Amino acid sequence: MQRRKFLSLGALAAAAAVVPASLSAEDFRKSKPAVWTAKTVDDAIAKMYGKTATSSDAITLTAPEVASNGGQIPVGFKTDIPAKTVAVFQDANPESAVVAYTVYPESVIDYSIKMKMKASGTITVVVEGQDGKLYSASKKISVALGGCEG
Repeated sequence: MQRRKFLSLGALAAAAAVVPASLSAEDFRKSKPAVWTAKTVDDAIAKMYGKTATSSDAITLTAPEVASNGGQIPVGFKTDIPAKTVAVFQDANPESAVVAYTVYPESVIDYSIKMKMKASGTITVVVEGQDGKLYSASKKISVALGGCEG
């Protein structure tokens, strides 16, 4: 009985060692460091993708019109576009890039994040499609000073 347990645990360990290698994501901070120091959204998108994005109604971007706390603004975005990557940018903070995700085929793109903005500005979500095209959606957010919405 001990031998069977040992063999089954060994097989399980071997399978677990193979799975992470097939699910690895690109570390954009290492592969594209200039994106994370870009001061404008257009510059960050150009450094990330090498081209500009076109506005698309196929991306749904949800965020409050007025954020009473710029330290934790809830942002949601979803799309049915078959994608390779999804990235979020903003124009209120010194560096524009917020986050970038590697997307695998057949993945459901329905994400939500909380982000910081020191002042009012625009959030832009860019989806790099499997076809190589860039799609984007933007939303302006007013950040209330001092968290008092006044």
